[in-house]
Amino acid sequence: MKYIKMQQLALVLILLSSVMLKANAELRVGASITDVTPRQFPVLVNGNMTSVMAIKANSRLNARAIVLADGREEIAIVVVDSCMMSREFLDDAKNRASEKTGIRSDKIMISATHTHSGAASMGCLGTDPDPNYVPLLKIKLTEAIASAKANLEPAKVGFGKANAADYTAVRQWVIRPDRMIKDPFGNTTVRSNMHAGGNWDNATGESGPEDPELILIAFQALDGRPIAVLANFSMHYFSGVEPIHADYFGLFSDGLQNVIGKNESGKPGFVAMMSHGCSGDIWRRDYTVPAEKQPNWKIDEYARGLVAIAHGAYEKIQFAANADLAMAESRLNLNYRIPDAQRLEWARKIIEKLAGKPPKTTEEVYAREQILLHEKQSTNVVCQAIRIGEIAIATTPTETYALTGIKLKLQSPLEKTMVIELANGGDGYIPPPEFHPLGGYNTWAARSAGLEVLAEPKIVAASLGLLENVSGKSRKDYQQSSGPITDRILNQKPLAYWRMDEFTPNRAIDRSGNNFDGQYEPGVLCFLEGPKSGGFNLNNETNRATHFAGGRMTARVPGIGKDYTVSLWFWNGMPVEGRDVAGWIFARDYLNGPGLSGDQVGLGGKATAPGRLIYQHGPDVAGKKLLVGRTEVKRWTWNELKFVKVGKKVSIFLNNSPEPEIDLELTDAAAGHQPDSFIFGGRADSKDSWEGRLDEIAVFGQAEANKKSGK
Repeated sequence: MKYIKMQQLALVLILLSSVMLKANAELRVGASITDVTPRQFPVLVNGNMTSVMAIKANSRLNARAIVLADGREEIAIVVVDSCMMSREFLDDAKNRASEKTGIRSDKIMISATHTHSGAASMGCLGTDPDPNYVPLLKIKLTEAIASAKANLEPAKVGFGKANAADYTAVRQWVIRPDRMIKDPFGNTTVRSNMHAGGNWDNATGESGPEDPELILIAFQALDGRPIAVLANFSMHYFSGVEPIHADYFGLFSDGLQNVIGKNESGKPGFVAMMSHGCSGDIWRRDYTVPAEKQPNWKIDEYARGLVAIAHGAYEKIQFAANADLAMAESRLNLNYRIPDAQRLEWARKIIEKLAGKPPKTTEEVYAREQILLHEKQSTNVVCQAIRIGEIAIATTPTETYALTGIKLKLQSPLEKTMVIELANGGDGYIPPPEFHPLGGYNTWAARSAGLEVLAEPKIVAASLGLLENVSGKSRKDYQQSSGPITDRILNQKPLAYWRMDEFTPNRAIDRSGNNFDGQYEPGVLCFLEGPKSGGFNLNNETNRATHFAGGRMTARVPGIGKDYTVSLWFWNGMPVEGRDVAGWIFARDYLNGPGLSGDQVGLGGKATAPGRLIYQHGPDVAGKKLLVGRTEVKRWTWNELKFVKVGKKVSIFLNNSPEPEIDLELTDAAAGHQPDSFIFGGRADSKDSWEGRLDEIAVFGQAEANKKSGK
């Protein structure tokens, strides 16, 4: 017993010692800027489908480094003006830097800004690495880390963020089902692609959320002199810049240095750096706004606007000294999506005709990529997490969608979390798995987008595990907040209530407490903006919705009875005159085929009155007329629908109007047995499924149905 008590006392002392070390850890920070501009021209440039050469430098390329130390840990963070750098290249560069500086290689994070006008340090699509530039960049990365370490001094740290929504938008849009396009392999597979929103007639809406947060981690000397700012923003690149050029990343960094930096004799200069946030599906143009109303930015104007926002956030930062450090790394083995025998044979025939010449067409580029993936089969990727006091950084080695970054931030154990992509490798696009059935450039198998379908959830899981490791805390279980409208719905005791706020379309979670979770089919995308954020949520949180692109959500509500009400919000993305029925919103029917007494509600197309609610009871019958509502619903607007059925009477209401859009009395035969299954985003036969968003779906039983009908 005495021995056990001694053990317990020792454990307490160890824990107390750890806490005291943490509380008294002296943070020291050093920063530097190292010129990594090519010295030999012409030089190969990354970021294009086929090979491009630059003949001069139109701006400097830099490696901007921060080294952190707390007496126990030393950590290096480097952001490089590069499109991307391979894991193999960076592993070698880190080992070299470790030998020179003593900083362990697994405590070094190096990321690319993703400028598409930088020198090529890795092979991608039609471009090979530049043989003269690769060794230069390795040397310069070591110099950058060594210089930053030489500048270490006591420091304090702070965290800030601001909304920069006007400077970023979703570039990946869903293409309507009758306008699908071909992939480089000759197959009509593309239902989602970047910049598809440029033609509104061809698209149904954005495929995911944007992340408008401009985040800053700032460091000052103890006397308040600025040392460094690590910024992070989700915007792919500006484009249209003549290489060699650091793109808006370099202009932002230089601009913030000019605004914040103070030149003092004998002191190291202030260093600002812009790291790449999760931007695989993001660009600066907002395709929801007509082209003529788009801001006509030049790149320097764009960068100045972001600098102004960042400076405003910086001025509000509260700094704290004595922040302790922690860093962890994991390596994942991931497979490539290798070509099958037929595609490999197709690729070999094309490459044989090239006879060693570089690929010049998209078909030739992707043919070569199939052979390279076949040779590689699999790869190893690096994830890291860094903690600076109560501030966290997570990394991905890929071009990661904004949704993935949002997942990591909302589930991170630490509220103040930044996510940096293209860190420690350049392993291409990793769309969430639900994007793969929709095709598009970001899914076409190549070194730039070739990882296995489940790469995204595996990397998310690894990064969250690392964040737990460095923080000693469990990840958060995300759920939307409940606003006054949400509370009102729950107080009415729905049999099922699906908020459609999931990160992933595995299942639609029933928030009623009855656990009638729904099942999503392929062709569903998550976390789009929903209706009335201030009503359904608190504290300026964005309400979230599900976008349907060919898939449906199905659910059973056992014991519901004949009398029932469905309340939901809908947002139509399909041009209403694009087909006979714009889309079916929901049905109460059998899941595998329509029954005689099924209820089906949709939005009319050219066969009825385009843009008005329609109702059909039972299956399609020749000569049977659809019932049509009175009010035309505008495309891309949120609208509230209430369907009420009591006995033989059916009433359908729009946007809380007291007058029904559709009102009818069913015959005795028509008011027969109905199943307890519901279909949202389509109907039983999957014909003309919904192309748009649905949200806040509630199903009520007999009492609520009677109340809504006035009984």
